[in-house]
Amino acid sequence: MHIKDNRFTRSRPILFCLCLMLSSKLLADEKPFVPESIPGAIAVSAEEVIELILLNPDLVVIDSRKKTEYSKGHIEGAVNILNTVMRQEDMEMIAPDKTKAILFYCNGTRCLRSADAVSKSLEWGYKNIFWFRGGWNEWMDKHLPVITD
Repeated sequence: MHIKDNRFTRSRPILFCLCLMLSSKLLADEKPFVPESIPGAIAVSAEEVIELILLNPDLVVIDSRKKTEYSKGHIEGAVNILNTVMRQEDMEMIAPDKTKAILFYCNGTRCLRSADAVSKSLEWGYKNIFWFRGGWNEWMDKHLPVITD
């Protein structure tokens, strides 16, 4: 049996490799969604965040985003602690009482930083944890007040 040699047959492996590279690049760029909930934490909306702040002046608000993002805008009173550098000692300085209400947020439903920070806090024994799952994106979409550095 003789296979005809043509440009299409020779270029097939190259086309396949290009398609494979492009599809893996597209998949790598798409970040996963955060979970709907985190056991032990109470998920809240932007409106509920405002209510929490108004009803609880001692609420600790932790912005788990990068310093550059925090500097461009954050919720008033928020403390910036990147989840990857957050240590138990940091939390104990900010909130020595492990029953104190603490709210965590980051960029939104494609940002895993606040979910990670919430999980760490729960592991360290904190009991009154609120998670603003929609985060900064939801806050901005609703045109809520912003503090900048």
